[in-house]
Amino acid sequence: MTTPSSSAFSIENTKVQMRKGILEFCILGIISRGEVYASDILDALKNANMLVVEGTVYPLLTRLKNAGLLTYEWKESTSGPPRKYFTLTLEGTTAFEELKQTWNELSDAADAATNYHKSENNSI
Repeated sequence: MTTPSSSAFSIENTKVQMRKGILEFCILGIISRGEVYASDILDALKNANMLVVEGTVYPLLTRLKNAGLLTYEWKESTSGPPRKYFTLTLEGTTAFEELKQTWNELSDAADAATNYHKSENNSI
């Protein structure tokens, strides 16, 4: 007999993979609001209950920058060394808009597939 903990399926692994799958989209969304410092991105993700650590976000920022979706500018700080502030490039804005459309389509499809529609007339 197989116990849930020895199963090949791990609910925790699936949750982690789901979060990782939308992390770039969320980061682009945060930066789309305007110029942000990396710690602002981390704070916004934590405030949204996205469980992330610095070691995950910084490589993603580098990858998004190298892909031409982000740019940054160094600015002097009143409380320490200069800080790197990120903004979206035109390509980054376009990518975010496309990802937003895809997210809406996927969210609707997942809701439909799992019968998760919430409506006033639906008493599940």
